[in-house]
Order: sequence, then structure tokens, then C-alpha cells
Amino acid sequence: MTQLVSIRVKKSVEEAVRKGMPWVYAGELVDSSELLLIPSGSLVTVENPKGQRIATGYFNHRSQIACRILTLLPEPVNVAFFARRFRKALEMRDRLIGVPYYRLIHSETDGLPGLLVDRFGDIIVIQVGTAGMEQLQPLWLEALETLLQPKAIVLRNDTASRLLEGLVKEVTWLKGEPVRLVELTENGCTYFADLEHGQKTGWFYDQRDNRKLIANLAKGKTLIDIFSHSGGFGIVAAVQGAKEVTMVDSSALALELAMKAAQRNGVAERCKVLQGDAFAVMERLAKDGQAFDIVLADPPAFVKSKKDIASGLKGYEKVSRLAAALVATGGHLFVASCSHHAGRSAFNKAVLDGVAKAGRKAEIVKQTGASGDHPRHPSLAQNEYLKGILLKITS
Repeated sequence: MTQLVSIRVKKSVEEAVRKGMPWVYAGELVDSSELLLIPSGSLVTVENPKGQRIATGYFNHRSQIACRILTLLPEPVNVAFFARRFRKALEMRDRLIGVPYYRLIHSETDGLPGLLVDRFGDIIVIQVGTAGMEQLQPLWLEALETLLQPKAIVLRNDTASRLLEGLVKEVTWLKGEPVRLVELTENGCTYFADLEHGQKTGWFYDQRDNRKLIANLAKGKTLIDIFSHSGGFGIVAAVQGAKEVTMVDSSALALELAMKAAQRNGVAERCKVLQGDAFAVMERLAKDGQAFDIVLADPPAFVKSKKDIASGLKGYEKVSRLAAALVATGGHLFVASCSHHAGRSAFNKAVLDGVAKAGRKAEIVKQTGASGDHPRHPSLAQNEYLKGILLKITS
């Protein structure tokens, strides 16, 4: 194994790393002026205060998460290393999902911190969030190409978090001809994703199981999907027999893709879209006396940092208040949050407070999370970012 630069962690951190904690914060390192000389993204040997090796990771003095752990074993980080991680992830997703449309690599949970890989058949979309994983790109890219032999690869490196690592924001097609739209299959339906301009990687695979849950309730019912994006919830509900589906979003592009999917799945006559600000649309519909058997709201992250927690929870409360006003008595309300800073109990309280302020009463039917191709790392509460709550509105 090639000799790497060493960093030392404080004694209080050693046990956590040995037990699988994949992050070491800057304040958990033994102070050394030499740390500033280590190039951002460099592979490092992680040692305890006695100088004994405990892990291998990569280091960036620019980041509060100064070191991210790759392996506890004394193994080289090379193409074979990444190939093993990719094969393990691939086998699990293929068994779990059954079609090649899923999140293949979910960062720390798959032992590859800073790397997200979404699969759209023979097209791969990748997000690199850290300087360390960017430095290692030649290795993991070769392993990924060998394993999947994709027709096209696009880097969606346009997330703001890259700036914190000293990286630039960009979208790059590494392989294949750029394409605006691709088809994907989920829950037996066909959808369309914009891999260059769509949110995140172009699709939110994490809501797969929640979409199926709602669709199972939808036969013969009316449904409105607030913050619908490109129709993930609405289309499968229509395919499962919903009487009428309304999709609301501020993005004309997203609604265009939603109706394209409705046509592709043969349910366009039971689907319609409303473009506009979700809050204004909900207020207008309530004023008009409209009611739906199922109302769901999957807003963007309201709590993007700890300083946003109070205002963000107020946002979820407001969404829930306005959405609850649209639910027919005996109907269902589903609200989701993708803000990891908003804990489940705080999120649930915000939703239930909103329902109460709408003058409605509710029962909790189910609490949900992300689908199985977005597993949670046991040491990172942050991985439980997606939370959903399904309510029955009883009066």
C-alpha cells in the first residue's frame, strides 16, 4: 500500500471511527500546522493519538468535515476497491428494485462518501460533492465503466455544496451525446427526466415507495399533488385508477414532463396541471370550495441549514394548514420533508399543528422515509433526510 500522509484524531473520536462513523470534523483532529499543507482531497491515513492506523480516508482543510472515511481495512484505494463497492451496491439494488432505474450509490451508506450515482437504464448521472471524491474520479470512473458499460455518463456537479469544498459548479457529459430527456420506469409507469436541467439528478427516486403507497389509495378517488415536479405521484395514481389527478408546480418544464408522462401512460384524460405558486394555488382552491379525496404536498427543503430550522418548520406548518383545508372529510393528507435538519418529531408536530390550525382533525396512518435504494447510514442521523407522514382527515 502506498505511503500516505497521516492525520491524527483525538482519543475521544477514535472509538467512533472504529465503529463506523464516516466523518471526522476539523475540531476532532490533533492540532498541527502541517494540516494546512495537505492538498485538498488528498488520501490520508487516519491515526489515533499514539500513531496507530485506524482508517484510510480523504482530507480537506477547507471543510468542517475535514476527513471522510473510506475504509477501516489496510487496503489500497484503487480501481479494484471501487469495483468491489459498486458490485455490492449493484447486486443489492437489482434485487430490491428489479429494473435498472434507481440510486446505485448513496454516498456514505455505500462506503463512498461524496459520491451519488443514479441509474437511468444505460445512462448514468453522477454528483460529486467533495474534493476527495473528485480527486479519485479516474479510479471510480474506470470501475463504473467496466461494471456497467453505460451508453452515456453525465456529471451533475451543479450543487451549491461543492463551493464549500473549493470546487466549481458545472454540468459535463463525460460520455455519449447529450440528450434533453430520458425515459425511466418506476412502479410500472413510464416517466421522463431532464438530466441536465431537472432538479438534483433529474428524478427523485427516493419517493418511489411513497408514490406506490399513495397510488394504492387512489382508485376511484380525486387527488391533488402540490409541488408535483414532473408527476411522480400523480401519474402512478392515475394509472392505479384515480378518478382525477391535478398536479401543481411553479415550473412549466416540470408540468410539461408530467403531462408527457400522462400521455405516455394513457391517462392524460384524467390528469390536469396548474402552474403557479403552490401557496397561492392552495388558497385559491380553498376559497373556491374545492376538495379532494387525497392531497399530498412534497415541498422543496425549507430547512437548508440549522439557522433555518424555526422558519422552515413554520413553512411546513403553513403547507399543512393550507393542504388540510383541501381534504374532503374521510380523505387522506400526505406531507413530506427532504430537510435533514428538521427532525422527524419536529416535522410531525409542524404538520399536525398546521392541520389543527386548519380546523381539521386527523389520525396518523403511517410514517415513511426514503425508498430502499437510499439506505441510511447507522452513524449519520443526517441520512434520514426524507420524512413523510400520511394522515386520515376525520373531520
